[in-house]
Formats: sequence, C-alpha cells, structure tokens
Amino acid sequence: MKIFTAEQIRSWDHFTISHEPVSSIQLMERASMAAAHWISEHCKNHKKLAVFCGNGNNGGDGLAVARILYLKGFDVDVFVGDSKRKFSDDALVNLKRLRDLSGISVRKFDQSEHYNFDDKTIIIDALFGTGLSRPLEGELKGLVEQLNSKKNIKISIDVPSGLSSDEIFDNDPVILKSDYTLTFQCWKRTFLHPETGKYTGKVEVLDIDLNKTYAGTTNAEYFIIDDLLIESIFRPRQEFSHKGSYGKAAIIGGSYGKIGAAVLATQSALKTGAGLTFTLAPECGYEILQTSCPEAMFIAGGEQFVTKFEIDKEFTCGIGPGLGTHPDTEKSFLSFLKNCTSPLILDADALNIISKKTGNLKLIPKKSIITPHPKEFERLFGGTENSFKRLELAREKAKEYHIYIVLKDHHTQVITPEGNVFYNITGNAGLAKGGSGDILTGILTSLLAQGYSEEETCILGIWLHGRSADLASERHSKESMLPTDVIGEFGSVFEELNRKVARSL
Repeated sequence: MKIFTAEQIRSWDHFTISHEPVSSIQLMERASMAAAHWISEHCKNHKKLAVFCGNGNNGGDGLAVARILYLKGFDVDVFVGDSKRKFSDDALVNLKRLRDLSGISVRKFDQSEHYNFDDKTIIIDALFGTGLSRPLEGELKGLVEQLNSKKNIKISIDVPSGLSSDEIFDNDPVILKSDYTLTFQCWKRTFLHPETGKYTGKVEVLDIDLNKTYAGTTNAEYFIIDDLLIESIFRPRQEFSHKGSYGKAAIIGGSYGKIGAAVLATQSALKTGAGLTFTLAPECGYEILQTSCPEAMFIAGGEQFVTKFEIDKEFTCGIGPGLGTHPDTEKSFLSFLKNCTSPLILDADALNIISKKTGNLKLIPKKSIITPHPKEFERLFGGTENSFKRLELAREKAKEYHIYIVLKDHHTQVITPEGNVFYNITGNAGLAKGGSGDILTGILTSLLAQGYSEEETCILGIWLHGRSADLASERHSKESMLPTDVIGEFGSVFEELNRKVARSL
C-alpha cells in the first residue's frame, strides 16, 4: 500500500470526482458512511456521542457522521465553532442537513465545559483533518486540551486534531490523544513514528473507493507492508526440491557468556527454511549449540570468542549476535569485510565494531542488509533530532553505501538503496526484549540464502518476525512472551501464507 502525502490525497479526491460520477458532497457522504458504520459496529455499548466538528471538510465529515448515527439510534450532541468562521461548502451542506433533524442539538465549543461527559459518552473528533499545516492555537488548542483531560473513549475521523499527516510539528504541539483513528483509504506517515503515532490509538484504514487508477499511476516513496505485498513475495515450498534448493545459511556470532544469541539466530534460520544451516562460533559454545540446534552444523571460529571468519563464498552469512567486540574479533572481522564481496546481514556487535571508525562503513559489501536499533544507528551515522530526521538520514546513507537498512522501531522501516521506505505494521511491544533482534538476523539470513532478493528478504523477514510475535502475544501475553515463543509461531505464519497463496492461484 502506498502512503500518500496530504497534497496527494487532495489530488486523489479531485481525480476521483473528475473521473467518476461522484460529486464532492457525495464523496464526503461515502467517507462519513464508512466511519459511521465502523462506529455503529464497534460501539454497541455506548449510545451517546459528543461530536466536535471544525469548519472545514473534516468537520463536514463529522456533521455527516453525527446525522447518520442519529438515524441509527444514537443519542448525538454536536459542537461547532464560532459562526463567524466560514464553513467549507460541503460542511455547510451537512450542517444544514443536520439542523433539519429536530433530535440533534448543535452547541458551541464553549458549552462543552459544562457538558455531562458520562462514562457512556464517546467523543468524536472531527476538528481538523489532513489539511492542518500548523500547530493548534487559541480556542481550538484549549478545546483539545480540555478533551484530552476527559477519560472518555475518543475516536478521531481521518487524523487526530492537531496532528499533521506528513511531518512533526516543533515545540511540543497540543494534539488530541485518540483511542481509535478512522482514517480514509491509506495510512499517513505520522501514524508510524513514535513521537506522533502515540496520538492515534488503534488505526483503522477505511476504504472509501477512491479512484484506483490514481493510486496505481501516482509515484510514492513510502509504503505499508500489507498482505497483498507479502503474498506477492512469498514463494511456497516446491514439492520436487531438496536441501540444495534452499541455500546455505551461516550464523556467525557468540562469545563466552553470549552463546544464547547465536542459538536464537540459528534456531530462527532453521525454522524459516534454509536448506543447510551452519553456526560459526567459539568452541566454548560447541556443546550448547549442538544440543540446542542439532540440525545445524558447527564451525569452530575461536576458543572464547570468534577470531577466525573462515567461511565458503557460497554461504549467506548473518553476523553479529553475541559476537562481542574483543580486539581480536574486531581485527579478524574487519579483515573479513575487506575481502568480502557478497551481501551480508549485519547486526548487533558487527555494527558496533563497524561504528568505531567512519571509514569502516565503506567496507560493507554493496546490497548488504544492516539491522540497527536507534542507538546502533546513531553510533553508525550520528544523532538526529527525531525519528523523521533519522529516517531521512537513513535514506541518504542507504543510497550512499548502496545497502539496505532495516531500522528497528515499533514500526520497523526498510530503507532501500533507491530511497524507498517500507513500514511494517505487524509486531508488538512484546518484542522489546533481548534476543528479538537475534531472531530477526536468523530470519533474514535464511530468506536471503533461499534466493529471495535483498529487498524481498527485508520486507518478508520483518513482516514474518512481527506476525509471529503477534501470535505469540495472543498465546502468552506481551509481558510473558519470549523470543523462543516467537520462533515457535513461525510454523503457524507459514501455514497462513501457504493457505492464502494457494487460494489466490
């Protein structure tokens, strides 16, 4: 799914109106019907709504939603701003339609101070949509602060008021903190970053049937990893195949006291389909690895830590889990990089070693995949003010070094050498535990070994990691789930994928 800017979304609306038999007011009604239907289906225990409407088209959506839900049996009160402010043409039409109904009261914003927000009241936010270009001020800022102080469930239409759809505002702006955001047609970038996404609550993308030609022909640089993309990438296991058909994966890592990281990465590579899996680790981890991962073959790379990176060129290598940064490990690893031309998966201590000198970045083979968390990224490339600027820096560095960057976060991003960004929307806070990154290294190493392209490996890998974590959290809870529980769900996710792909043939 493409992520469009606010300007592109406005163009999409205009394109739909000019190429289909639909007017702007009819398109607003279509969007409002979709939002009202979601609310009526999910809010059966709350029949009282306080709907706050701005003067623009987002307010028009809110006015239409209020009318539709009133006709569905909800008790609805509507709040609007000063009548001196001009309503948009479509909002004015919906305000008139609303006032033609005798059962809905239309009040001014300042009357909300004395309104009875009981525990059955849901606040509907339709103050500002994607057109907002600056932080809230004056009366509207005060209104949002007042609504934020209420404990009632809050639902925003399209975008939480005060939030830009494309950028982060400076100076700690006031933004409505929603429990749900019912957005239209596509995700907005600000929903996907930690500084701004915390205001959206659960995001529901409602399809309002905007023109598909526009979506197909309009360029975008930002994308959501959705089911359609995953199904287009995933390749089911062929019946007439053998272990040689699925490549050789090698996990290089482990050191005294950190063998568990290598175990997790190895188990992950084994469980995601590599034909042959090897682990190059120090001899102190031999018994642990052979006992916990009997399907993998062991290659001794040192005694207490890895000092020999001797591996055949036909192997796909994932390097870093538990590797440590001992001077001998560092020296041997950097020497290995100087002579390596094949793409690698680099994580954890492999990145920490590289980050010690800026010049080391040039040693990373082209088309390699690096998987830094924010702190590792900072050590590699420098600090930034926020996650938006960090992502833009990542785009620059991916192009400069011709590498793929998997920037780990709540919504992990894949940045390609061409500058495209793919946001992942699977996964949950249960992954915020040591070992989760080691699992991802194993997944990526296995998929690349099996012949997926670097871009496909990144996209499918982080989606699979997150989807497995979602199943693990359902079974064990986010608090109690372990990285090994995530590995245990790989099979269920592959079963899902095989069913979907088989159905689509």
